[in-house]
Amino acid sequence: MIELSPYLKKLISLPGLSGFEAPVHDLIRETWFPIVDELVTSPLGSLHGLKRGTGSEPRPRLLLAAHMDAIGLMVTTIANGFLRITEVGGVDPRILPGQPVIVHGKKDLPGVIIQPPSTLLPPGHGEKPVEMRYLFVDTGLTEKEVGEFVHPGDQVSFAQVPVDLSGDCMAGHTMDDRVAVAALTLCLQDLQHVQHAWDVWGVATVQEEETFGGAWTSAFSIQPQIAVAIDVTFAKGPGLSNHRGYPLGKGLTLDMGPNIHPALFKRFKEVAEKLDIPFHVEPNPTHTGTDTFAMQVTAEGIPSMVIGIPLRYMHTPVETVCLKDISRTGHLLTEFIATLEPDFISKITWDD
Repeated sequence: MIELSPYLKKLISLPGLSGFEAPVHDLIRETWFPIVDELVTSPLGSLHGLKRGTGSEPRPRLLLAAHMDAIGLMVTTIANGFLRITEVGGVDPRILPGQPVIVHGKKDLPGVIIQPPSTLLPPGHGEKPVEMRYLFVDTGLTEKEVGEFVHPGDQVSFAQVPVDLSGDCMAGHTMDDRVAVAALTLCLQDLQHVQHAWDVWGVATVQEEETFGGAWTSAFSIQPQIAVAIDVTFAKGPGLSNHRGYPLGKGLTLDMGPNIHPALFKRFKEVAEKLDIPFHVEPNPTHTGTDTFAMQVTAEGIPSMVIGIPLRYMHTPVETVCLKDISRTGHLLTEFIATLEPDFISKITWDD
């Protein structure tokens, strides 16, 4: 039995920057192995777990995608033993100074991100947030030692320890999108005891933060009749206006917009209402910025849906979530799957 809090802490404590997901891939594979019927890794590195349905073959296929890659940093050059860095995914340099990190060179090296005193910065740069090109990682090693262990292109991951907060909340780096991986894992676990007609493919995708490469390729490989992306969305917090965020701990979000098939939105809404799972409708008038952006237009097109888990302080080392919202998301996925009739896809149209 998977316990959410300790499992999530393991997930977010592992590196796995976009394009370099192997460490977290191995943990997810170990967790999924006993709860799925088939487990394969795609040529690009996404993990595919199959829960077979009970319907007559050929069974329709549902793809549930949660990306396992994370934002982080990469070494660009070494200057006098200090490491210059650039971003992998969207990283705001304002939150970097003082952060603990791990440099993944020939061996893992602890480090801290530092900024020079304002007197040593170019004129005008000491009175405002320091740009990433002026920041460094200090590992404590000498210039010669750094040269032995670290090279340009090595990854640098955040090392902030997860923090349990009041109100069933947790803060830490890499919650985006490991919270969705946790929700998907809870769903796959529950499906061991739920009868469902469709084949269900749980997919931990790679490279969502940079290329959507995992979503494109896994959707093409599996060729599902329906695809659902589980991702994070903005929770209300300081500086975020009410109409752009959703309450933390008060339920998940169901997206509505051109990336979303109306019939899928309708079915998820009906299931959530029946089960009294709190939710909010999230309008997305353009593409969602999630794996659905890629999956929807793979091959001849795949009816798609997005479920969001509210998260504060996105793309920082202290992303904050409520564990209840993760559990609710996993439960909603399970119950949605249980409602899928074998001929569901033949009944829906774009204007449902």
